[in-house]
Amino acid sequence: MEQHFRIVLRRLGCQLGGLVLLIATGCGYRFAGESSFLPKDIRTIYVEPFINRTRDVGLEKELASGLRSEIFRMGRLRVVDLAEQADAILTGSIRSLDSTVVSVNRRDEVLEYQSILTVDVILRRREPSEILWRGPAIRLTEFYAGSRAAVVTTSSEFRNRTLNTSDVRRLTDIQLTETQNREARDRLMDGFVRGLHQRLMEMF
Repeated sequence: MEQHFRIVLRRLGCQLGGLVLLIATGCGYRFAGESSFLPKDIRTIYVEPFINRTRDVGLEKELASGLRSEIFRMGRLRVVDLAEQADAILTGSIRSLDSTVVSVNRRDEVLEYQSILTVDVILRRREPSEILWRGPAIRLTEFYAGSRAAVVTTSSEFRNRTLNTSDVRRLTDIQLTETQNREARDRLMDGFVRGLHQRLMEMF
């Protein structure tokens, strides 16, 4: 119980830190970056495959595909297949996707991890070539359990995820951690895609 209380306090501290960032930059997914308004003649966009500096093979294709799908779904800009057809080109570099230990129990067994995604993004006009917006070191974080003891099945956070209580009882700690890690990765990708698209749309 004492260990769980410390986890809750640590998580609350991280959430408050995130709240400060949101207050500083606005509501919703708002990414810091050099402020600029897109010219009205920017109607088409090309999303280049991101440079992947992580060990997660295929992450760059997944991220670029997610961005293209999100832009197409929202319909404010038209996604084109060739850079030569675009008014603006979106490029990026995935710096890292890391997991770090957040808390352990008295036997030094991991209770909770933090997954961190860091990406650099540049949006530039094709002709004449100029940078319209730069988002350096965009950083998103997600937490996930390292053991069944760290999972609070009564929390609203747990109920919003794919695992249920019977899954937690059935899976070993290693299986649970791997599942939670994949889910945290998916949430990071989704949060980045939605957040970046919203940031770009606010420039119009």
